[in-house]
Amino acid sequence: MSNWKDKVVITCAITGALANRKQAEGIPYRPEEYGEEAKRAYDAGAAVVHVHAREEDGTPSMRPEMYRRERDEIRKRSPIILNFSTGAIGIPPEQRIAHIRELQPDIGALNMGSVNYLKYSENRKSFVWDFTFQNNMNEVTFFLTEMNKAGVKPECECFDTGHVVNSHHLIHMGILKAPPDYSLILGSGGIAPEPEDLMHIVRKLPPGATWKTIPVSHATWRLTAQAIVMGGNIRVGFEDNFYLPNGNKARSNGELVEAAANLARVIGREVASVDEARQILGLPARSASSAASAA
Repeated sequence: MSNWKDKVVITCAITGALANRKQAEGIPYRPEEYGEEAKRAYDAGAAVVHVHAREEDGTPSMRPEMYRRERDEIRKRSPIILNFSTGAIGIPPEQRIAHIRELQPDIGALNMGSVNYLKYSENRKSFVWDFTFQNNMNEVTFFLTEMNKAGVKPECECFDTGHVVNSHHLIHMGILKAPPDYSLILGSGGIAPEPEDLMHIVRKLPPGATWKTIPVSHATWRLTAQAIVMGGNIRVGFEDNFYLPNGNKARSNGELVEAAANLARVIGREVASVDEARQILGLPARSASSAASAA
């Protein structure tokens, strides 16, 4: 029987900041919809939910009040681990970290450097989107220091190999604590969505690190399978991809998680529960008292 070291942690990114309901009807806007989508993901096997807040009309939001309402609706329905985004373009760092300070989620996404964040369409021969996502190291260090103060686990989001190198500097400084956790974003202007590129960047990670893939769009399923084979964790969800392995559009985040969980089992790994994921990621057990104090 598998022990926890053989298990794969599935994260579900239920909404993102760029996607909308014209692209996928199941993307949540209202706080109750966040709760329902997170529950569908949890029931299908996700142990972690990655949250970008939105106003109720679907507009991206960094307001702590919206994160609070969405958090409360999620926690009403499941014990899933909460991972809050800090990523945004053109918003001051103080606004990007306010909800982390105030609400203290389990995990805070920490972008590890700047990148030309883009998606290219070969069919259109044009860029679907193209932004400069700025995260200089002064800002990265500021976010990390604030997460440490709040007792929030940083998730090092790396869009390129240089971002992993940046993390080694932070470990040397003593502010990125062991065991570090990494998300490797493939296909958004940095790491190419190719098997050899994933293998290369994983070799650059520090010993003892945990990691997962965030492959974008068409790269999702083959790179998800590769991560499972390599012993990594995985992320799926409407932020990254709308389609199931058979090419059909998913109706909910739960369908994407179910496909990922089935893929893991076919390859020979079991899906981690919330408690197992906490152990794998180095998170403290969540007690009833801590849950009440966070509410």
